[in-house]
Amino acid sequence: MIKKVLIITGWILSLILVTVHTYENPEYVEKIKSHFTKNQTSKDQIVNTDISTIPGNSFLVKFSKKFSFNGKSAFAVHERNQVNFDVNLLKIYTQSGFILKNKKSTKINLPDNFTEVKNGGIKSVFIYNENDFGLISSLENDCYYASIVWLNKGKEVFKTACLPKDKIDFNGLGSSHIHKDEKIYLSIGAPEQASSSIRALAQDKNSMFGKIIEINYSDLDKVIADQEKYLPVKIFSSGHRNPQGLTKIDNYIFSVEHGPKGGDELNKIENNKNYGWPNVSYGIQYNYEEKPKAYTVNHETNGFREPIFALLPSVGISSLNQCPSVLKNYYKKPCLLALSLNGNSLRPGRSIIIFLLSEKMDQVHSAEQIHLVDENDRLRLRHFITNNKNELYEDSEGSIYATVDNKGVYKINFTNFRD
Repeated sequence: MIKKVLIITGWILSLILVTVHTYENPEYVEKIKSHFTKNQTSKDQIVNTDISTIPGNSFLVKFSKKFSFNGKSAFAVHERNQVNFDVNLLKIYTQSGFILKNKKSTKINLPDNFTEVKNGGIKSVFIYNENDFGLISSLENDCYYASIVWLNKGKEVFKTACLPKDKIDFNGLGSSHIHKDEKIYLSIGAPEQASSSIRALAQDKNSMFGKIIEINYSDLDKVIADQEKYLPVKIFSSGHRNPQGLTKIDNYIFSVEHGPKGGDELNKIENNKNYGWPNVSYGIQYNYEEKPKAYTVNHETNGFREPIFALLPSVGISSLNQCPSVLKNYYKKPCLLALSLNGNSLRPGRSIIIFLLSEKMDQVHSAEQIHLVDENDRLRLRHFITNNKNELYEDSEGSIYATVDNKGVYKINFTNFRD
C-alpha cells in the first residue's frame, strides 16, 4: 500500500514539475511540435474550380483555383519565358520547409538550427545562378535569431545576433526581395509581439532587424565557390516594422509593411533613409500593451521618411509587385499591385489593392481594394507567382497567379474593361 502511494505521489510530483517547466519554458513544447511538423509530408493536387467574378471600379476580376496545397508559401516561381501556365513548372517553397515541384513535395535541405518555434519557418527565398537561399528563423543554444541559408547545401551563410528573449514572434520577420544592379535587396523585420526591446532594434545601426539589406552578386559568387564562409551584407534602409513585399519600377524601389494596429505602409525606399519604426507610425498600440496609445504620426518633422500611403485601418498587407500589363495599358500610369491577408472588421483584408502613382512615383493618386471571396470564404493572399527574380509572372492571356494560405494557387484575370 505504501509503495503504491509513493508511486502515485511521485507521478503527481513529476506531472507538476513537467507542467511548471513547460509553462515557464513553452519553447520546449514548440520544439517538439516543430520537429514533427518538419517531418510531415505535404498534400497537394491539381484542381480546376469554377470561375468566380468580382466587380472592380473599371473592370471585372475573375479568379479560380488551379493548384491545391496546405500551408503558407515563402516564395513561388514559374518560368517567365513559358507563356502558357503549367502547374508542373511551378516551384513553391513553403514556410514549413518543403518545396512543391512537379506535383511532388520534398523536404528542403535545412540546417539543424531551423525552427518553426514562435511562428518561425522559411520567410523568404531568393534565387541566384540556380542556387537557392532562404531567410529563416533559427534557434541554437537558447538563442533565437535569423539566418540566411544556402539551401542547395543546407549551409548557414549569414546570421544575426540573438534576439532579446522578450515576446518574440517570427511572423514579424517579413519578408521579400528584389534583384537590382548586380545586387539583391532583402527585407528583414523586427519580429516581436509587444516587445519594446525588439522594436528598438529597427533603429539600432548595429542590428539587421527592421532593415532592408543589400547583398552583392560578387559576394554570393564567393560563397558558392567556397571562397568565403559567410556572406557580407550592408544595411540599405532602416526603421521598418514588418516588411512583407518588395518590388521596383525602373530604378525606384517600393516596399509594403505591416503597421501595428492600423498603419500598414507603402514606402518608396531610398538608400540610407530611415522610415521611423518604432518612433513614428500612423497606427496605435495593441490592447495587450500595458498602456496602449497612439504613436507620433508626423514622420518628416521627426527626421524620418513619410510613407507615400498609409492604410487606416490596416489590411494585413502582404506581397507587392508591378501591375500586370493589362492594368498598366489601361491606366497608363505607374501602377503597383498588392495582396493582403486578414485585415479587420473596420477594413477587411483578403484582397488585392491597386495603387496608381504620380509620374514621379512619390504620391499615390488612388488605391482600389477588391475583396476576393471564394465559396463564401475570403482568401488570405500571400505571394504572387513570379520568375526567379521576383518579377510578376503573366501568362499568354495576361492572367496572373497568387498563393493563398492553406488553399493553393489561384489564377486572377482582369477583364471587361470600361471604354
